[in-house]
Amino acid sequence: MKTNIKAVILTAGRGERMQPLSFQKQKHLIRLLGKSILEHNLDQLNNIVEEVILVIRPDDKCKEIKDLIGDRYKKLKIKYAIQEKALGTGDAAKSALSLIKDKFFLLNGDDLYDKKDIQKVLKKFPCLLAKEVKQPKFFGIVEEEKGIIKSFIEKPSKPKSNLANSGFYFLSKEIFNFSIEKSSRGEYEFTDYIKQFIKDNKLNVVKADQWIPVSYCWNLLEANKALLSVAKKLNQGKIESGCHISGKIIISRGTVIKGGTYIEGPVWIGKDCVIGPNSFLRKFTCLGDNCRIGQAVEIKNSVIGDNTNIAHLSYVGDSIIGDNCNLGAETITANLRHDGKTIKTNIKNKLIDTKRIKFGTVLGDSVKTGIGTLIYPGRKIWPNKKTLPGEKVIKDIK
Repeated sequence: MKTNIKAVILTAGRGERMQPLSFQKQKHLIRLLGKSILEHNLDQLNNIVEEVILVIRPDDKCKEIKDLIGDRYKKLKIKYAIQEKALGTGDAAKSALSLIKDKFFLLNGDDLYDKKDIQKVLKKFPCLLAKEVKQPKFFGIVEEEKGIIKSFIEKPSKPKSNLANSGFYFLSKEIFNFSIEKSSRGEYEFTDYIKQFIKDNKLNVVKADQWIPVSYCWNLLEANKALLSVAKKLNQGKIESGCHISGKIIISRGTVIKGGTYIEGPVWIGKDCVIGPNSFLRKFTCLGDNCRIGQAVEIKNSVIGDNTNIAHLSYVGDSIIGDNCNLGAETITANLRHDGKTIKTNIKNKLIDTKRIKFGTVLGDSVKTGIGTLIYPGRKIWPNKKTLPGEKVIKDIK
């Protein structure tokens, strides 16, 4: 059911935790299953709201976003609000104030939300969408009593609840009547508006069935898995004889699967790709458009960007590879520590535990590896960088 509610999507963040993927594109424009994260969210809002306001930075090129969206959302009016300076989520949301009439949705542009949850939110004004998580100390945590939020604590060291704030709100524009101060980070946090609001007002909590935060590169693997689980089987390409195909496979138009290739779904393959011969695509692999996957290449649980070539005898596991990359023959991404411990990776000069036993590499756009390159687990390579033949990547290449 369509409403006259407007949705404000925060898309002005710089995505530093998503480096090296976020250097040449904002993280809400990273593509999964042929669509950007922003488009996936617009799909969920379509036929529910009549207008979407995208909060962007002054240096954003609206044309690029408009070209991306095209005319696929004819029923949605898209408007833009400019956040002049990077002063936090509270400032970003308030940048859209002049375009909001009364009630509005507010959501993060880089997380994935589900239409069924949005429809539940509609019935509980005002409210916050939350979801139970396994590691509450990494989230803003809410405590609730009989469906009403009692407190909100950002990343508590000793969480009293595992109910995390998803960043999706259904509120009145009057929320901006409260006065908030800059946080210790020097930013205006939208959650400080919420803390002011709940002092004297009831804020409902709706529990989400499907919310996928995409804060770090490895979250893309989780998002990809979730999206593949609900994707519909489709074959618009050509499969040569001698291939073995099992499970749910989505093959886009113009793609050729050469003989001897083994595909174990769910797997997504974009347009105009050439796979094989004798390649092995394992579960939860997502290939962008115009990829070339060579003889005897194995790919497992990975997201591969557009126009990327992976040459013969290579292995890519539990990894994210950017656009326009070229992996030389026998490139190997190691994705498991010998001691079986979880893999740590460097984020903003801090070693962060991914909490994943298996995690390979993250390559920015236009990376080239020499033949026989070996990349250690959790290591990253910045855009446009190269490795030498036989090089061992034991630390990030920036």
